[in-house]
Amino acid sequence: MLFKTFCATCIGIDAVTITVEVDMSVGVGLYLVGLPDSAVKESIMRVTTALTGCGYRIPGKKTIFNLAPADIRKEGSSYDLAIAIGLLAVSNQLILPKCGEFIIMGELSLDGEVRAVSGALPVAVHAKEAGFKGCIFPKESAKEAADIEGVEIYGVSDLYEAIEVLSAREDASHLLVKKSQATVSALRPHNNFRGVKGQALAKRGLEIAAAGAHNLILVGSPGSGKTFMASCLPSILPPMSRDESIETSKIYSIAGKHIGHEGLLSERPFRTPHHSASLISLIGGGQNAAPGEISLAHNGVLYLDEIAQFGKTTLDALRQPLEDGHVTISRAKYKVDYPSSFMMIASMNPCPCGYYGDGSGRCTCSPSMVMRYMSRISGPMMDRLDMHIFVKPVSADDLVRDAQEESSEEIAKRVVAARNLQLERFRKDGIFTNSQMNDTLLRKYCCIGDAQKSFLKRVIDKLKLSARSYNRILKLSRTIADLEGNNFISLQNIGEAVQFRHLDRGNIYD
Repeated sequence: MLFKTFCATCIGIDAVTITVEVDMSVGVGLYLVGLPDSAVKESIMRVTTALTGCGYRIPGKKTIFNLAPADIRKEGSSYDLAIAIGLLAVSNQLILPKCGEFIIMGELSLDGEVRAVSGALPVAVHAKEAGFKGCIFPKESAKEAADIEGVEIYGVSDLYEAIEVLSAREDASHLLVKKSQATVSALRPHNNFRGVKGQALAKRGLEIAAAGAHNLILVGSPGSGKTFMASCLPSILPPMSRDESIETSKIYSIAGKHIGHEGLLSERPFRTPHHSASLISLIGGGQNAAPGEISLAHNGVLYLDEIAQFGKTTLDALRQPLEDGHVTISRAKYKVDYPSSFMMIASMNPCPCGYYGDGSGRCTCSPSMVMRYMSRISGPMMDRLDMHIFVKPVSADDLVRDAQEESSEEIAKRVVAARNLQLERFRKDGIFTNSQMNDTLLRKYCCIGDAQKSFLKRVIDKLKLSARSYNRILKLSRTIADLEGNNFISLQNIGEAVQFRHLDRGNIYD
């Protein structure tokens, strides 16, 4: 006799249906096949102990559990519940006619309780696309899939409740997870630009970066406000669109960081890894090819404080994701692709002591020491940063004056207006912001006149800019024009974009 239940596994941010085939025949023994890892192999012991504890019997026949397709490696403990349901059905202890309509996920404890698993959100999205009626998840995991429409999400706390959902005789509507009532989750408290004294150029640069999702580096002496201004950035970022929210929430679900949260993420991620972070923690990988910080920052911000302290190999590994917007993690028999379209905001001191060029005379570094320190960030990496801003120390007049600085709320209005223009512009192009434009879209949306071309030619010849730098200046100019509400890129827009390429000039203090 053969019986089938369905569960799923995640490959990257997409889920794949796994069919649990349970066959019972003459003989003795329980066998699990289908390329399982150690955690999956141990599920037989968890399942049999849990079923015995719940009053069910383990049939004394040869029982084979096949996890199909067999060429996909099965990892983790989320298959327990589907295996247990299949065993109960194939041994005729229960009649469960609804099994084929649901994807069933959950880890069983030895007393029959169902423990949380990761990846519920992408599994729910897949279930809707694959035509399943619904999903059965542990109660805690089910919350994150509450906002997925067109599929029933049941949250169960033990084996009995899962059986209740699958039984035709029971009304399990009380186990349905209700849709999230709030359209936007509560924002974490952030610093406000109202608290930033002076630093008009840096604030303008961060506003432009937020409006077009551009990469930026702040270079300045200690105490000039680099870290504080970077921490204010989330307060001016627009909320994510639904498509962005689903994609980002999938990554957090797979990483197990969204368990227990209701609905989709609405606030853009702001990730701040320490400079001692390993290459794997930043890029992703490990035994289960888990997403790293650059993927957790997808559609948000990756802030690298004291970027010069990061390992050179680690920094250079960011070059490809910055360019392509995704990262591929390869293993011997498979590879996983994660999206990683993020804004990279970095800050650093200009020299080992930190005071070179601030006018105070406190710097004790020789020119060779300064050059060596700045060269910790490779030329190709620096070329991928749209904006280079030198942050000078705040003057005494700015510190003591009582004038009210512009608040984050006022800046955010301009940023949202610019982002809305971009969303409408790229509605049919599959991107969201100016920074994501490829060469084809660049030629389409960044047309400039003869005066602008002549000016840019002189700039390229003088600064010896690369083709990538030229493209980034055009994207930056497009964002500046959007902040002004203009369709045409003016000479002033291009001039302002060029002034943010400080490190292309050979002297960051020019």
